[in-house]
Amino acid sequence: MSSKERPTLGGTRIKTRKRNIAAPLDPSTFADAVVQIYLDNAGDLELVAKSIESSDLNFSRYGDTFFEVIFTGGRNQPGTTKPDEGERHTYSVIDCEPTREAILPSVLYIQKILRRRPFLIKNLENVMRKFLQSLELFEENERKKLAIFTALTFSQKLSGLPPETVLQPLLKDNLVAKGLVLSFITDFFIEYLVDNSLDDLISLLKRGKMEDNLLDFFPSSKRSPEVFSEHFTKAGLLNLVQYNEKKMFEVKLKETKSALTNQIAEETDISEVIDTVKQRLKDANLPDIEVVRLLWDVIMDAVQWSGKNQQQNANAALRQVKTWAELLNTFCTNGKLELELMYKVQIQCYEDAKLMKLFPEIVRSLYDQDVLAEDTILLWFRKGTNQKGRQNFVKALEPFVNWLEEAEEEE
Repeated sequence: MSSKERPTLGGTRIKTRKRNIAAPLDPSTFADAVVQIYLDNAGDLELVAKSIESSDLNFSRYGDTFFEVIFTGGRNQPGTTKPDEGERHTYSVIDCEPTREAILPSVLYIQKILRRRPFLIKNLENVMRKFLQSLELFEENERKKLAIFTALTFSQKLSGLPPETVLQPLLKDNLVAKGLVLSFITDFFIEYLVDNSLDDLISLLKRGKMEDNLLDFFPSSKRSPEVFSEHFTKAGLLNLVQYNEKKMFEVKLKETKSALTNQIAEETDISEVIDTVKQRLKDANLPDIEVVRLLWDVIMDAVQWSGKNQQQNANAALRQVKTWAELLNTFCTNGKLELELMYKVQIQCYEDAKLMKLFPEIVRSLYDQDVLAEDTILLWFRKGTNQKGRQNFVKALEPFVNWLEEAEEEE
């Protein structure tokens, strides 16, 4: 058998695939070009911005380097904040005075650049993160400039700059332990609040996932409400101190409510529940009036309501009042607190349709269990100040009040 001849490719042109050969990165040359623009325009940011806009520099490749030049006057060594070889200019953020007036023009200049090249926002984020997580490499004066710059970038609402990624590096343990973060964030707060409200600041911190516990900015040895209040009061941020005190109070109140809710749901012995309230009252320093409001909430939250059956709902509510009357009686220790309890009952009956008609029965039950005194009920009836449903409730309670007054006359 003859062997088959192999086919040949004579005269056929073979197409070869071209490979994309990437040009080597040359951030040094890019940095030198940007520095030269600064030098040619003597640091006039209006002229610098015009020159930047008309240049053919490759910002998409060297965006990080561009912001390094803005911040430090030249390129930094890779992975550090140390100056690299090459020309530098003296019109950078780090070289200016640590004041709002000196730094704001640089922020507005960046804002103008970002309008033309919005993709650079990611590079700005990268460089700011790198600097903030390297605070220990800057001098105290330089850290203040970074704090002012950071506050102004958020105050000017640079499009797309995410606080959750820019600010998170501040919570590095080593930076917090050295006190660098506390100093930085104090300058940041002071500057940001010049143009913005406290609500704006809290909203920013929420987006940055940092508002839950502002004590995290303090070294662990100084992490207490007293130190927080003292520090920020001295810094002139009294409204921030008040906000934190309110927030901590709400947290303690929520924790106490959760603990009591569990105990009442599990029908824990009432003496044990009373001990829990006393301990929480001592530890959290809760006002007596808040304790009374809280107790009524957790007692009524535990009621098993039965839909639309009004009589069953009435029986369940009154049974709950009778069961936990001793708990209420322990902490309603004066007429003011008893009156507050009546207001609490009034509001709940007004806001909850299924309880609307139960107001006089609940008040009568609280009286029978010695939680509410006669004088308190009469004071509410004659001079109560809360107007929610008051007209209807006064009318509904009138027969019971008449009975109280007649009994008093007979005595």
